[in-house]
Amino acid sequence: MERKIREQLSEYGKKLVEKGLVAGPGGNISAREGEHVFLSPSGFFLDEIEEKDWVKVDINTGKVFGDLRPTCETSMHLGIYLEREEIKAVIHTHPPITVGLISAGVKFKPVFPDYVALLGREVPVIEYVVPAGEAIRKAVVGKIKKYDTVLLKNHGVVCAGETLREAFVRSWLVEETAKTIFVGKVAGNLKCLNLREIEDVENLEAEDYRKTLLKQNSDKDK
Repeated sequence: MERKIREQLSEYGKKLVEKGLVAGPGGNISAREGEHVFLSPSGFFLDEIEEKDWVKVDINTGKVFGDLRPTCETSMHLGIYLEREEIKAVIHTHPPITVGLISAGVKFKPVFPDYVALLGREVPVIEYVVPAGEAIRKAVVGKIKKYDTVLLKNHGVVCAGETLREAFVRSWLVEETAKTIFVGKVAGNLKCLNLREIEDVENLEAEDYRKTLLKQNSDKDK
């Protein structure tokens, strides 16, 4: 199972770079297996991390296995896993359009059905806190108690999921939302979904089915 997790992490690290959600050594991702978490090593580009490079860390003690240093956001990742046992993957990205909009004070609201289905009615925003310490852990974990996606002003996005696939799709969808909001505001008066439209999406059986699939590993990942 450890080998498969390392394979999946390398796969999704490449996907995050391909989608333009991180640049250079920015961002970090992790996956949980039992009492251990596998995290991206500090200073590595996500699309260049080989399977052997993912750093194994004890979720309870923080003990690091191997010679590589894990991401500076390790404490935040561990805090999320300890707060919600069902979470098996955490992805922290630096999507440029999202960061630009939220840092300018633009509110994220449901603008299409996938937003409601995969991100929820609301995505909380956290004011800027210094990365890589207990301050960001406390701020993010405080929101992750109720939400799967958190926006960080002047920084990035944190998405959690029951699988890497689910966390990845949320990360991708946040930036697609940002693009839609940006274009809508440039083009004119952006319309968001109203409460009735949101409830209609929440009651769609097709969306329940799609969400269930995201919580499962694909045949490719098994």
